[in-house]
Amino acid sequence: MEVLLVEDNPGDVRLTQEAFQECDVPVHFTVAADGVEALDVLNRRGLHMNSPRPNLILLDLNLPRKNGREVLLEIKADDDLRRIPVIIMTTSTADQDIQRAYNLNANCYITKPVEFEHFVRVVRSIENFWLTTATLPRA
Repeated sequence: MEVLLVEDNPGDVRLTQEAFQECDVPVHFTVAADGVEALDVLNRRGLHMNSPRPNLILLDLNLPRKNGREVLLEIKADDDLRRIPVIIMTTSTADQDIQRAYNLNANCYITKPVEFEHFVRVVRSIENFWLTTATLPRA
């Protein structure tokens, strides 16, 4: 399973990767530290010409250079990318962020738990639904 993790916080990147190691489905991560890099990965530009096409995108909203909302808008406007499920994983619990993400066609909105045990539980739910139950488009 190929997952694009778009996250600028190295601690959250490590936490996410460690939590997914607890899963039954093997996951390979490509990590983008900002929105511009995420779009380079998805469009296989520059240093990311050989990046694999992800089956799933985990996208933070608060990113440098291009925020998660802008990235989501570009993904869902692109005929080649719009079918890739995008899960928003962010610390924001603001109603306007949730509404806007869904208005931009996010497939799911998850507020990141702070405690590792809770984070692992969230990752397990992602695995159970998105990586095991749901049939995803081919990368």
